[in-house]
Amino acid sequence: MNPGLKRFLGLFVGALRDLAPIILVIAFFQIIVLQQPFPNLDKVIPGLLFVVLGLALFIQGLEMGLFPLGESMANAFARKGSLIALLAFAFCLGFGTTVAEPALIAVAAEAAEIAAKGGQIPLTTEAQATYAFELRMVVALSVGCAIILGVYRILKGWPIQYFIIGGYILVIVITNFAPPEIVGIAYDSGGVTTSTVTVPLVTALGVGLASTIKGRNPMIDGFGLIAFASLTPMIFVLLFGMIM
Repeated sequence: MNPGLKRFLGLFVGALRDLAPIILVIAFFQIIVLQQPFPNLDKVIPGLLFVVLGLALFIQGLEMGLFPLGESMANAFARKGSLIALLAFAFCLGFGTTVAEPALIAVAAEAAEIAAKGGQIPLTTEAQATYAFELRMVVALSVGCAIILGVYRILKGWPIQYFIIGGYILVIVITNFAPPEIVGIAYDSGGVTTSTVTVPLVTALGVGLASTIKGRNPMIDGFGLIAFASLTPMIFVLLFGMIM
């Protein structure tokens, strides 16, 4: 068997194994607790297979493209020795991947629809689209700034825990002054930004940078950028709610 095909089959079986607990939980509650048959079973089974196939292809793509690309670009910028270029690349990477994040697009659209129904914005399609766009831009800007801060921390070797503890204290303080309608959206924005597109590239950037810089440990210093990327959106969206 072709080695590439054999490896992909291994990824497919691994993806099926990872999804098995979810499948078993749904089946248990549907059959045992609710005691109802699965609706549209002829569509559910092919859909499930496509999900497993998609997950396997996604993992294969990460290993073949995104991780090597992020690490190689981090190495190239580190060797170039230009701090401005490295920080500019970090910001653009964080901003660009967040704008393209499917989870953020969906959550921003849902938040705009709820805000329109609740009277926070006009009940028009244009107003909802504008609100969703502004929310996505604020979150993307926050992630770009977060990656800059995370990269600079790696360069300086500063402990990450002080930033994380201080950041969450700031979130708690700002929450008391932000409008109640924006608090839940702000907290959720920290999770949706760290999803399928952002995490692989940002992780590769941190690991590649820490591997290149002398005196840095990829395991200790290379990880942690995702924590910044999930923390700063909460702060920025809370401030966005206070201003808007």
